Amino acid sequence: MRDAYIIGSFSTRFQKWPDKSFKDLTREAYLGALADAGMENGDDIEFGWFGNCGMWLHNDQGSIRGQVCFTPLVNEGLFPARVPMINVEGACATASMALHGAWKDILSGQTDVSLALGVEKIWIPDEPEKIQRSFYAGIDNFDADEWMEYYKAAGEEAGKEFETGPNRTVFMDTYAMQACYHMKKHGTTQRQIAAGAAKNHNYGAKNPNAQYQFEMSVDQVMQDRPVSYPLTRAMCSPIGDGAAAAVVVSEDYFQGLPQAVKDRAVKIRANALSGGKYKKLDEPSLSMTAAKKAYSMADLKPDDIQVAEVHDATSFCEVLQVEMMGFCDIGEGGRFIEAGETGPGGKVPVNTSGGLVSKGHPVGATGLSMIYELTTQLRGEAGERQVPDARIALAENGGGVMGFEEAACSVTILERARD
Repeated sequence: MRDAYIIGSFSTRFQKWPDKSFKDLTREAYLGALADAGMENGDDIEFGWFGNCGMWLHNDQGSIRGQVCFTPLVNEGLFPARVPMINVEGACATASMALHGAWKDILSGQTDVSLALGVEKIWIPDEPEKIQRSFYAGIDNFDADEWMEYYKAAGEEAGKEFETGPNRTVFMDTYAMQACYHMKKHGTTQRQIAAGAAKNHNYGAKNPNAQYQFEMSVDQVMQDRPVSYPLTRAMCSPIGDGAAAAVVVSEDYFQGLPQAVKDRAVKIRANALSGGKYKKLDEPSLSMTAAKKAYSMADLKPDDIQVAEVHDATSFCEVLQVEMMGFCDIGEGGRFIEAGETGPGGKVPVNTSGGLVSKGHPVGATGLSMIYELTTQLRGEAGERQVPDARIALAENGGGVMGFEEAACSVTILERARD
């Protein structure tokens, strides 16, 4: 298998950007990734993968999204004309799927330089109903009765009734149901979930790209406004906008680069995808399947991972995903986090960016923002949140809803290219 390297990575700050368009955010992420790669222009780029979920809610732009957003850049000579661009959508896993495509470009041997970019604008202040529509695009809208019955039955088993109504979302309620089941079966506590949220808010306070840049104590997290027990607002990812990108190159191209660029490059050791299904409550998640594939591909094991970003759309997700990634035993995620094992100086620092609950979650950009954080960590450029001498990193990013798991999941393993 050919080696693939990330030589440029960039993320905008995540926040509500009412005055920035999709084209503005695309430009910022693209030019930022080029500059990070030491490239004066994009003339060497041979292929593009453009990730987005909700642009169809803005001016009915449901197709050719990437081509539309890159048109000004082509006209200005900043992006090469005639380069093919594939549009990607996989709900919250969209940007990771874009990276997967760029990585496969390199592995195919047909491409030496490929671009992956994800962009999203979720905040629509004048039409808040569209925000809800954007989220409900990530669940089965043809056979809603199927998941309604599934959740009603699962609620009885979890000890938390499935409810619907105004001022609620299926997504937060079903995460809460999963948390209650984990609490019932494994003895996980609300305070342990809150410990993960506080840890991530404290990391996010040190991240200039984070949507929320303030520290929180465990007590403050628990006392925040209830969303759906055991989840409070501080345990749930916010609504915001942003973009992120990566430039991926082949070994041949990498060898011809200046030493300064090589020294900051990151190798993609593995990139694995898995698909969701209506699973039993006590059945491992699709993320475990993706993680096992990634570990096998990279010839590594969980103990080799030194820093990770996992998809904490709610802070319970981090409890679950540290188990699914093999960082601790099944059922021990809450205690593992509460003991500080995912924080500074812990066994494996997780979500040093602040995670989705603090960094933010502009759906189509999230996966590549994880890659940006881990690339920054592996380069030793993360400042106050730096994990000392990090060499191997993992990103887990799930998207969409299929019962009690995502419809798709990506696990990527990265390695510092130069010691």
